[in-house]
Amino acid sequence: MKTVLEFDYKKAVQAINYFAKKEGGKIDKLKLIKLIYFADRYHIRKYGRPIINDTYLAMPLGAVGSSTKDIVDSSRFLAEEECSYAKGFFHTAGNSVTSIADIDSDVFSKSDIEALDFSYNVFGNHKASYLVDICHKYPEWEKFKELFESKETTRELMNYLDFFDNPKNEIDDFAMGDDELIAAKELFNEYYQIAKYWN
Repeated sequence: MKTVLEFDYKKAVQAINYFAKKEGGKIDKLKLIKLIYFADRYHIRKYGRPIINDTYLAMPLGAVGSSTKDIVDSSRFLAEEECSYAKGFFHTAGNSVTSIADIDSDVFSKSDIEALDFSYNVFGNHKASYLVDICHKYPEWEKFKELFESKETTRELMNYLDFFDNPKNEIDDFAMGDDELIAAKELFNEYYQIAKYWN
C-alpha cells in the first residue's frame, strides 16, 4: 500500500535540520536518511501515521525515504518551493548535510518531536554502517532480501503496513504491546481511507 497522504516537505526539511543540529550542525547523509526512517517507523507504530508521509523504498543499504532523499540531494525532481525552502535551512556538500538556520519546530506535533527524539536517543550514537545493519532486520526490508542478494533489483516499494510487523528473533528497539500496535494500525487504515477519499 503506497500512502496517498501528501508528502510534507516542510517536516522533511526540519527533520533533516533537527538531526544535523543534534550532530553539532553537520551530519552524514546516509546516517541522516536512516534516522528519519527510524523516527517514521516509531511514529507510525505508536500513533498510526508517519511524520513526513514519504514514499519508502527498500534498497540494498536499507529503507530510504524517496522524497526526503530528493530534498537532501537537491534533486531536479523537486518543486521550486521545496528547493527554496530547503536552501533556507541546510546545504549539502558531498556526503554531509550542514545546518545553516534554527529549526522551525512549529511544523511538528508533540508526538513528531517524541519520535525524532526517540530516533536520535536510541540510534544517534551509531555510525551509518551500523544503522544500515539495523534496517536489514526489520520485516519491511527483509522481505526483499533475497531479491537484493540475487541482484534482481536495486529498489522495491515498501508498504507502510509492514512497519507494524515485528522482527523475528531479534531485540526490537521498537517493541510495543500487541494491543497498542493493533490500535495504531487501525488508526493508520482510517487515515489512509480518509486521504484516499479526499484525493
